[in-house]
Amino acid sequence: MSLPPLVQPGPELSPERQDRYSRTTQLPGFGMPAQRRIRNARVLVVGAGGLGSAVIPALAAAGFGTIGIVDADRVEPSNLPRQSIHTPADVGAAKVASAAAAVTALDAETTVRIFDTMLTAQNAAEVFDGFDLVLDGSDNFPTRYLVNDAAVLAGLPVVWGAVDRFGGQVGLSWAEQGPHYRDLFPAPPEPGTVLSCAEAGALPSVCAVVGGLMVGEAIKLVTGTGDPLLGRVIVHDSLRGTFRELRYERDPQGAPVAPLAGRAASAIAPADLHARLLAGDSVTIVDVREPWEADIAEIPGSLLVPLGVVQQDPRGLAARLGDDALVIVCHHGQRAEAAREILAQAGASGVVLTGGIDAWARDIDAGLARY
Repeated sequence: MSLPPLVQPGPELSPERQDRYSRTTQLPGFGMPAQRRIRNARVLVVGAGGLGSAVIPALAAAGFGTIGIVDADRVEPSNLPRQSIHTPADVGAAKVASAAAAVTALDAETTVRIFDTMLTAQNAAEVFDGFDLVLDGSDNFPTRYLVNDAAVLAGLPVVWGAVDRFGGQVGLSWAEQGPHYRDLFPAPPEPGTVLSCAEAGALPSVCAVVGGLMVGEAIKLVTGTGDPLLGRVIVHDSLRGTFRELRYERDPQGAPVAPLAGRAASAIAPADLHARLLAGDSVTIVDVREPWEADIAEIPGSLLVPLGVVQQDPRGLAARLGDDALVIVCHHGQRAEAAREILAQAGASGVVLTGGIDAWARDIDAGLARY
């Protein structure tokens, strides 16, 4: 299924630029007009980790004129094997900063917009504003579903990638032209059923393969060439050296995407929680991580109740929590959101700490260990 070009051609390129992209523009059916579309395109990359490290420099080298990067993390030594856009000298620095520096080193004329923040329901519409498409390289389900929903509401296409151990997936979500991510996966998996990258690991070369496919989709969309992955998912198995294709269609029973503004009441930012604690407000913090995680780092005064315990006796826990404001915490937010929904049904309404204890350690208490 071919689609019309997403972006109009920009101004004529200088002779130096024409020479730079000569190996691309000589491709059959491509030409200089396609390269001018790429130069005129504005692409937002969510995540400057493993996939972002493959995607961002490839976009810059291909000639994309504006590249946005959103990520709240700092570079850690364990990132370096698969997040090749960062170097040992960048450890401790914001990922968006080192990623932006890499873009500038490749092409000083590329416009780079950085968002050193976590993508949330509160800021997604503002972050997405002004971009033509989104490449989602996030590594957690809450962000992945948020990206999809924000893009559906904004009418933007999303090229998404995912990496797990020795394999990965690539797809295109675009509600205005066909199915989107929730047609394929209507709801996130149950917490604990899918290991995180930190728990499962990821082969560095898989990030490069999946990221390369994502950039290829971006080029096809912008220029109107080829057959985009709308309604299709490419599944890569690096151990077998194989690729296979899965097809899917719109879900006729799928619920409409709800406005993001309605989700803001279910979360609280670390800075806001910190301010309430300093003001002496009565707040109960329930930590739904496992005991071994709490041994590494915890917010002082929090009540440790692993998610499994919440699931076993939500009404009993709700009855013991009292009337204080309830804030639920986990590592990044996924388990906390599951606990929030369970406790709300049991009569104890609360909010999730945005970004979890990882965000608390990053933004509020630098003395806490991050894992």
